[in-house]
Amino acid sequence: MMATTPISLKGRALRLLSGREYSRAELERKLVAHEEEPGALAKALDELQAKDFINEQRVVDSVVHRRSPKLGTQRIRQELQAKGLEPEAVAQAVAQLRSTEVDRAREVWRKKFGDPPTDAAERAKQMRFLATRGFGGDAIRKVVAGGSDEDV
Repeated sequence: MMATTPISLKGRALRLLSGREYSRAELERKLVAHEEEPGALAKALDELQAKDFINEQRVVDSVVHRRSPKLGTQRIRQELQAKGLEPEAVAQAVAQLRSTEVDRAREVWRKKFGDPPTDAAERAKQMRFLATRGFGGDAIRKVVAGGSDEDV
Protein backbone atom coordinates (compact mmCIF):
# COMPACT_ATOMS: atom_id res chain seq x y z
CA MET A 1 0.00 0.00 0.00
CA MET A 2 1.25 3.52 -0.80
CA ALA A 3 2.21 5.76 2.09
CA THR A 4 0.40 8.79 0.68
CA THR A 5 -2.63 8.87 -1.54
CA PRO A 6 -2.98 11.67 -4.06
CA ILE A 7 -5.28 14.45 -2.98
CA SER A 8 -8.51 14.57 -4.96
CA LEU A 9 -9.48 17.65 -6.93
CA LYS A 10 -12.27 18.29 -4.43
CA GLY A 11 -9.77 17.97 -1.58
CA ARG A 12 -7.42 20.45 -3.23
CA ALA A 13 -10.29 22.88 -3.82
CA LEU A 14 -11.43 22.59 -0.21
CA ARG A 15 -7.88 23.17 1.01
CA LEU A 16 -7.73 26.40 -1.02
CA LEU A 17 -11.21 27.46 0.11
CA SER A 18 -10.28 26.96 3.76
CA GLY A 19 -7.88 29.90 3.45
CA ARG A 20 -10.14 32.41 1.69
CA GLU A 21 -13.02 32.70 -0.75
CA TYR A 22 -12.22 31.77 -4.36
CA SER A 23 -14.37 32.18 -7.43
CA ARG A 24 -15.04 29.16 -9.61
CA ALA A 25 -12.83 30.63 -12.36
CA GLU A 26 -9.92 31.06 -9.92
CA LEU A 27 -10.25 27.46 -8.71
CA GLU A 28 -10.35 26.22 -12.31
CA ARG A 29 -7.12 28.10 -13.10
CA LYS A 30 -5.37 26.76 -10.01
CA LEU A 31 -6.52 23.15 -10.29
CA VAL A 32 -6.55 22.47 -14.04
CA ALA A 33 -2.99 21.12 -13.90
CA HIS A 34 -4.14 18.43 -11.41
CA GLU A 35 -7.06 17.21 -13.53
CA GLU A 36 -6.35 13.64 -14.66
CA GLU A 37 -9.48 12.94 -16.68
CA PRO A 38 -11.48 15.46 -18.73
CA GLY A 39 -14.54 16.76 -16.92
CA ALA A 40 -13.38 15.68 -13.45
CA LEU A 41 -12.58 19.26 -12.38
CA ALA A 42 -15.91 20.63 -13.59
CA LYS A 43 -17.74 17.81 -11.78
CA ALA A 44 -15.85 18.45 -8.51
CA LEU A 45 -16.48 22.19 -8.72
CA ASP A 46 -20.17 21.62 -9.54
CA GLU A 47 -20.49 19.53 -6.37
CA LEU A 48 -18.77 22.17 -4.25
CA GLN A 49 -20.93 24.90 -5.76
CA ALA A 50 -24.09 22.87 -5.09
CA LYS A 51 -23.05 22.59 -1.43
CA ASP A 52 -22.35 26.36 -1.32
CA PHE A 53 -18.61 25.98 -0.74
CA ILE A 54 -18.10 28.11 -3.84
CA ASN A 55 -20.25 31.23 -3.64
CA GLU A 56 -19.62 34.15 -6.01
CA GLN A 57 -21.42 36.68 -3.79
CA ARG A 58 -19.20 35.77 -0.83
CA VAL A 59 -16.16 36.31 -3.05
CA VAL A 60 -17.44 39.78 -4.02
CA ASP A 61 -18.25 40.66 -0.39
CA SER A 62 -14.87 39.40 0.80
CA VAL A 63 -12.90 41.45 -1.73
CA VAL A 64 -14.96 44.58 -1.09
CA HIS A 65 -14.62 44.20 2.68
CA ARG A 66 -10.85 43.56 2.58
CA ARG A 67 -9.88 46.09 -0.09
CA SER A 68 -12.31 49.02 0.14
CA PRO A 69 -10.62 50.74 3.11
CA LYS A 70 -7.42 51.12 1.06
CA LEU A 71 -8.42 51.10 -2.60
CA GLY A 72 -10.66 53.01 -4.95
CA THR A 73 -13.53 51.70 -7.00
CA GLN A 74 -11.51 51.21 -10.21
CA ARG A 75 -8.87 49.01 -8.55
CA ILE A 76 -11.50 46.91 -6.80
CA ARG A 77 -13.42 46.51 -10.08
CA GLN A 78 -10.22 45.23 -11.73
CA GLU A 79 -9.65 42.72 -8.93
CA LEU A 80 -13.22 41.44 -9.14
CA GLN A 81 -13.03 41.12 -12.93
CA ALA A 82 -9.70 39.28 -12.66
CA LYS A 83 -11.43 36.70 -10.45
CA GLY A 84 -13.78 35.87 -13.32
CA LEU A 85 -16.94 36.92 -11.51
CA GLU A 86 -20.27 37.63 -13.17
CA PRO A 87 -20.36 41.14 -14.71
CA GLU A 88 -23.67 41.89 -12.93
CA ALA A 89 -22.17 41.10 -9.51
CA VAL A 90 -19.14 43.30 -10.28
CA ALA A 91 -21.37 46.16 -11.47
CA GLN A 92 -23.51 45.93 -8.34
CA ALA A 93 -20.46 46.04 -6.05
CA VAL A 94 -19.01 48.99 -8.00
CA ALA A 95 -22.30 50.91 -7.68
CA GLN A 96 -22.25 50.42 -3.90
CA LEU A 97 -18.59 51.46 -3.67
CA ARG A 98 -19.16 54.67 -5.63
CA SER A 99 -21.40 56.05 -2.87
CA THR A 100 -18.50 55.90 -0.37
CA GLU A 101 -15.65 56.75 -2.77
CA VAL A 102 -14.96 60.29 -1.47
CA ASP A 103 -15.06 59.24 2.20
CA ARG A 104 -12.72 56.29 1.57
CA ALA A 105 -10.35 58.47 -0.47
CA ARG A 106 -10.33 61.10 2.28
CA GLU A 107 -9.45 58.47 4.90
CA VAL A 108 -6.59 57.04 2.77
CA TRP A 109 -5.35 60.59 2.09
CA ARG A 110 -5.54 61.52 5.81
CA LYS A 111 -3.51 58.47 6.85
CA LYS A 112 -0.82 59.10 4.24
CA PHE A 113 -0.57 62.91 4.22
CA GLY A 114 -2.87 64.52 6.80
CA ASP A 115 -1.93 68.03 5.70
CA PRO A 116 -3.15 69.88 2.64
CA PRO A 117 -0.65 70.37 -0.20
CA THR A 118 1.49 73.49 0.10
CA ASP A 119 2.35 73.86 -3.60
CA ALA A 120 1.52 72.47 -7.02
CA ALA A 121 4.18 69.72 -6.82
CA GLU A 122 2.85 68.45 -3.49
CA ARG A 123 -0.72 68.63 -4.80
CA ALA A 124 0.26 66.57 -7.87
CA LYS A 125 2.03 64.03 -5.65
CA GLN A 126 -1.05 63.59 -3.45
CA MET A 127 -3.32 63.29 -6.48
CA ARG A 128 -1.04 60.68 -8.10
CA PHE A 129 -0.97 58.68 -4.88
CA LEU A 130 -4.76 58.50 -4.74
CA ALA A 131 -4.97 57.74 -8.48
CA THR A 132 -2.62 54.75 -8.13
CA ARG A 133 -4.90 53.44 -5.41
CA GLY A 134 -7.75 53.43 -7.95
CA PHE A 135 -9.79 56.39 -6.77
CA GLY A 136 -11.70 58.37 -9.41
CA GLY A 137 -10.78 61.86 -10.56
CA ASP A 138 -13.78 63.56 -8.94
CA ALA A 139 -13.09 61.97 -5.56
CA ILE A 140 -9.39 62.88 -5.79
CA ARG A 141 -10.12 66.52 -6.61
CA LYS A 142 -12.65 66.80 -3.78
CA VAL A 143 -10.28 65.28 -1.23
CA VAL A 144 -7.14 67.20 -2.21
CA ALA A 145 -9.04 70.49 -2.70
CA GLY A 146 -11.05 69.88 0.47
CA GLY A 147 -7.86 69.76 2.47
CA SER A 148 -6.79 73.18 1.22
CA ASP A 149 -10.22 74.77 1.85
CA GLU A 150 -9.50 74.73 5.58
CA ASP A 151 -6.60 77.17 5.13
CA VAL A 152 -8.62 79.77 3.20
